[in-house]
Amino acid sequence: MAITIKDVEHIAKLAKLEFTDAEKEKFTHQMNQILEYMEQLNTLDTGNVEPLSHVIELSNVFRVDEVKPGVSTEDALKNAPARNEQFFKVPKVIGEKS
Repeated sequence: MAITIKDVEHIAKLAKLEFTDAEKEKFTHQMNQILEYMEQLNTLDTGNVEPLSHVIELSNVFRVDEVKPGVSTEDALKNAPARNEQFFKVPKVIGEKS
């Protein structure tokens, strides 16, 4: 299957992109080169290749969940530009008229 300029224009429309005529020609050529390479890959014998979901074996990569000390309220509020007792003080944004 060969890609035509009309195909490139359709893809550009779907992606909401605009290309010059020179760019359309360039992309048409590049997409056809990609398809030619894919055809080469289709000629390979993969009969003895086991299907995989990943190239390498994966195991749980998450770290162990462990309790660590948190930041105290005083330390958290130390650099606050404004505070109200033990809370951050921020400008009112709800109910304000624009």
